[in-house]
Amino acid sequence: MIKFENVSKIYPNGHVGLKNVDLQIEQGEFVAIIGLSGAGKSTLLRCVNKMHDISSGKLTVNGVNVTQLKGKEIRRFRSKIGMIFQSFNLITRTTVLGNVLVSLVPELSWWRRLLGVYPATAKIAGLKALDNVGILDKAYTRVDQLSGGQQQRVALARTLVGDPDIILADEPVAALDPVTAKIVMDDFQRINREMNISILLNIHHVDLAVAYADRIVGIRQGEIVFDGPTSAVTQEIIDEIYQGHGSSSIKGSLEPVAAEVVVDA
Repeated sequence: MIKFENVSKIYPNGHVGLKNVDLQIEQGEFVAIIGLSGAGKSTLLRCVNKMHDISSGKLTVNGVNVTQLKGKEIRRFRSKIGMIFQSFNLITRTTVLGNVLVSLVPELSWWRRLLGVYPATAKIAGLKALDNVGILDKAYTRVDQLSGGQQQRVALARTLVGDPDIILADEPVAALDPVTAKIVMDDFQRINREMNISILLNIHHVDLAVAYADRIVGIRQGEIVFDGPTSAVTQEIIDEIYQGHGSSSIKGSLEPVAAEVVVDA
């Protein structure tokens, strides 16, 4: 469980990233966080794994008071929280499997780290993670030979190999074309349902948020202005979250999703 209690985040330059946020997310939920650029979406996400420290309030993740973590405690805490970035953060000249196994380096003995030697159990776990996202056949291909969508799936497999309870995804499909974005979102949804992993995802595409997430959290100027099931999202709520900015494109995005859902059903 993730629980924000009256959490605020103020940056050194005085910018308010979060303001009096109260939010509770249960294990296994798929939550999409939407809002304008600079609204506080990434700040909210990065406070969960202590990439950002909160300024006030209390943040608890799986019973752990995040604000009290220090040193090695932070590393152990983050081992159960996967983080996926828009830029993928992959080593392009290394194989797909090599990139996946990088997340296991902190758990290796010193000599294995020095020589880059992974135990057979780690390699099996890495191959299983690649199979889970449908790119097992690319295990020994260099990352720079993959498409953008395949690279994002490598990033997802790298997260899965650590057996996380939570996956945080910061604009994971922003750089992908619509067809590839849908494939990646399919992966997120399947992993959420089959593995009961909580997924918090920042996303600019309202249509994808409504189509895939179970719950929508809308942020405006650091404050939560909407928190509810996707079925409750209306155009009026979208306009409230975005304050009318880009409303024409947002309005157009909701109708095709609804039609697609009916066809798929």
